[in-house]
Amino acid sequence: MSKEWQTEFGKVIVSKDVIAKIAGLAAMECYGLVGMSSRNMQDGIADLLGWDNLTKGIIVNIEEDKVSLELNIIVEYGTNIQQVATNAMERVNYTVNDKLGVEVAKVDINVQGVRVQDEDR
Repeated sequence: MSKEWQTEFGKVIVSKDVIAKIAGLAAMECYGLVGMSSRNMQDGIADLLGWDNLTKGIIVNIEEDKVSLELNIIVEYGTNIQQVATNAMERVNYTVNDKLGVEVAKVDINVQGVRVQDEDR
């Protein structure tokens, strides 16, 4: 399924993957968020997805003229998890609305893990 707009010049169709990519890139700009986690966690282990697989941690639902997003994230140890999640919600909402001109109904954040930095680095 995709989002479709009709203009006087023709039709614009944006796929769910494009919406997910825009949302993922916006979320990755937030301080304290280290990456996305897969939607399908196996054995309770959250894998940190790379930039190529960014959209696999995001679920996009399109209902009428609104988009609902669900992001599965991994945060950095020592950061305020609530603040990181709130910043990600606001950033994703603003960016999707600004870049696509579509209203975001809600942004749900699932914190799937916390990354602890190695002391050797």
